[in-house]
Amino acid sequence: MKPQDYSETMIELAGWSVRLTTYKLGGRYISKADNVSPGANFAKAEGVTKEEAESRVMEIAQRRLGRTKTMPI
Repeated sequence: MKPQDYSETMIELAGWSVRLTTYKLGGRYISKADNVSPGANFAKAEGVTKEEAESRVMEIAQRRLGRTKTMPI
């Protein structure tokens, strides 16, 4: 099985730059969120449609990034 309908989108959530990667694998869409610079994935979701998968992963990412504490420089 090969991924289809691949897309990458840069957005900002909770003050962080986030890259959303979405693709179709079989009959499901998979969306992942990573923190761009090192590229570490921190959220993943699936859905029947692309919009559903991206909406779910953004909700998870927003919640996780909102809990992240930053130290002033």
